[in-house]
Amino acid sequence: MIITAGVIFALIAMVGWGFGDFFIQKSARKSGDWETLFIITFFGALALTPFVYHEIPALFSFNKSLWIMFLASAILFFAALLDFEALKKGKLDVVEPIWSLEIPISAFLAFLIVRESVSILQVSLIIFLIVGLALVSFKSKVFSKKVYFEKGVLIAALAATLMGAANFFVGYGSRATNALMMNWFLNTFMAVFSFAFIIYTSNFGKMLKHFKTEKKTWLSMSIFDNIAWIAFAFSMTLSPIAITVALSESYIIIAVLLGVFVNKELLHSHQKIGLMIAIASALVLATTIA
Repeated sequence: MIITAGVIFALIAMVGWGFGDFFIQKSARKSGDWETLFIITFFGALALTPFVYHEIPALFSFNKSLWIMFLASAILFFAALLDFEALKKGKLDVVEPIWSLEIPISAFLAFLIVRESVSILQVSLIIFLIVGLALVSFKSKVFSKKVYFEKGVLIAALAATLMGAANFFVGYGSRATNALMMNWFLNTFMAVFSFAFIIYTSNFGKMLKHFKTEKKTWLSMSIFDNIAWIAFAFSMTLSPIAITVALSESYIIIAVLLGVFVNKELLHSHQKIGLMIAIASALVLATTIA
């Protein structure tokens, strides 16, 4: 069994997002969405500046790479806002399974724009992985057709579509420039706009007060989330985009396991089955990249 560098980076992203979301949830509940978004992106931009500062002047040439990075950042920014709105209006066990749509959206764009294809075996494994992730995310005991009419479903579907597009363009931008530059631009873009909103809503003072009580949570989520995005971008430059997205989106597995072992949550039978399907599919998929 051979594990390539691209797969290793994708798995690092998976673990990083799994732990990162655990701390992001804690922060969002106490500090709010905009503060959480600003802290993560400001930390990322600040940490990456020493590694990319010599490349920043080249951005003012307004070449193709700049527009790709700008497009990726704008799409991801709006996708994040829609994710927050979906979580506010919808139930978590309804919204989370829909987010698995990110995987086929990213794969479709990779095929359409860069003519990147995957084998029939890889497609089959990705489908099994999506099914497994959907099952493990659905926390209710009984599935009802009424789920399609739940609040937040349409918003979550739109968010997943935009996030799938953002995933692709982050990979596309990383290939056009490099993984660190893509992440620096992404973080800077989102930090500026989220900070502007915090100032506009007169919440800067509140954020400073939260810093005293939430700094450990903020530091943890910023480290894990930024490591995940950097690893994700590196993986995109080394492996097929569809497979990278599929493996990294398996962070839901980490989030569920954290819920079981840390928060003592219980899983329903279909979640246990979904967890086994997702883990097995991810492990086999990871070995299919030559």
